[in-house]
Amino acid sequence: MTLLRRHLVQLPLALAALALQPQAMAQDSYPSRTVTIIVPQAAGGANDAIARVIAQKLSEQTGHTFIVDNRTGAGGNVGTAMAAKAKPDGYTLMLTADSSMVINPSLYKSTGFDPVKDFEAIGPVATAGYVLVANPAFAARNVTELVALAKQQPGKINIGSAGNGTLNHLIGEMLGKATGIDLVHVPYKGSSAAVTDLVAGQVQVSVQSLPSSIAFIRSGKIKVLGVVNPKRVAALPDAPTIGETIKGFGATPWYGLFAPIGTPKALVTQLNNEIAKALESRDVQERLAGLGCEPFKSSPEQFATLVRDDLPRWARIVKESGATID
Repeated sequence: MTLLRRHLVQLPLALAALALQPQAMAQDSYPSRTVTIIVPQAAGGANDAIARVIAQKLSEQTGHTFIVDNRTGAGGNVGTAMAAKAKPDGYTLMLTADSSMVINPSLYKSTGFDPVKDFEAIGPVATAGYVLVANPAFAARNVTELVALAKQQPGKINIGSAGNGTLNHLIGEMLGKATGIDLVHVPYKGSSAAVTDLVAGQVQVSVQSLPSSIAFIRSGKIKVLGVVNPKRVAALPDAPTIGETIKGFGATPWYGLFAPIGTPKALVTQLNNEIAKALESRDVQERLAGLGCEPFKSSPEQFATLVRDDLPRWARIVKESGATID
């Protein structure tokens, strides 16, 4: 083979290598600038607090800033739809509570996004403890006593939630269905307002996340009747689960990181690895524990399966509750 022919044969291979080089370099150097993490829930809430813990740690690990951008509205739909439409380059991510992804599609006629088709699942970051709590003056001290009291006084006990169709509301509906009791649902505009009225005695009981209620529990302003999660939570090791009284009852709310569909798989894997590294650090574990949360790690594939499996489960619960938001 002549020297000229040899060069002509090698030229396409060289050009192909050059074409792939920018993409490889972009992934190798990621991130090279600020990354925005959209949080579709309000500042000060559980998801926001978790996102800020993770953003700070990712900034430390990568040497580039990860910022939290709260985009609220329509129960999380506004920020989630915005994240779905972002450029899939790894520089706009979303950290959200499971409610936005797996409950809202059953509550709203239109959310503006598809939780499966519009997102790459990067990985979960934490599970949150959820608790059934009561005003300290309320007669019941546990779930058994609550059920007995509610059956004696049907329609007389109020249960506050963060709003119609929220996870708090639906867990309350699950409790009513599992025990056959009739609690009067009182929806508020957010967990903070519901906890405030619970402390004041305007409602007797409420389902709350530990990030929203742990300070009130520790100060004695509200009391725990039972833990919603299937297993006891580290933040309240002596508090029994509702499932210990009502067999099969339980839910494990999660928070996870997503990217717009089309984000390169290499970046998804890299971000999943960074999250896993962050969750292994003692300072992140301690800060999550202070919020009443626990680290939750899985692969992108496992996380995507969790989302798909949760959608029909919550759709059934939403249908049974009768909750709907136009």
